Amino acid sequence: MKKFINEFKIFIMRGNVLDMAVGVIIGGAFQKIVTSLVNDIIMPIISVITGGINFTDWFIALDGEHYATLAMAQAAGASTLNYGTFLTEVLNFLIMAFIIFILVKTMNKLASKVHKEAEVEKEPTTKTCPFCKTEIALEATRCPHCTSQLKDNTNALDTCI
Repeated sequence: MKKFINEFKIFIMRGNVLDMAVGVIIGGAFQKIVTSLVNDIIMPIISVITGGINFTDWFIALDGEHYATLAMAQAAGASTLNYGTFLTEVLNFLIMAFIIFILVKTMNKLASKVHKEAEVEKEPTTKTCPFCKTEIALEATRCPHCTSQLKDNTNALDTCI
């Protein structure tokens, strides 16, 4: 039992498991933001554009009767095929996917800008041998390729890489 618990500790403390847990938690919070964006901002605009069409009232009553709304059919206890609700959910998914795509694309652009700004010019670790033009260590006093004696580490450089 102790071995099992130790294996579980090792598994749970792996970096990718913790990263995934954080991703799921942040994803859950982010879903609420995207859902609110779709339901409270985008869907009302689509409703105005489509003339107030309510897809949820698109259904087929399987008992053969005609009902004006889905709520009336459900109140009567009729079984219904709710294709309008399905279409609404598909539309919500497509809108959410598009919004997430735009947000991820924007965040990637911002992240790449931040990474580019954060990159500091690195000190060179190599130099070029003035005789054979091979890349060698900056501290080298003799070229390992052509065995030329380098006069001085700073004066013997043709170029720094």
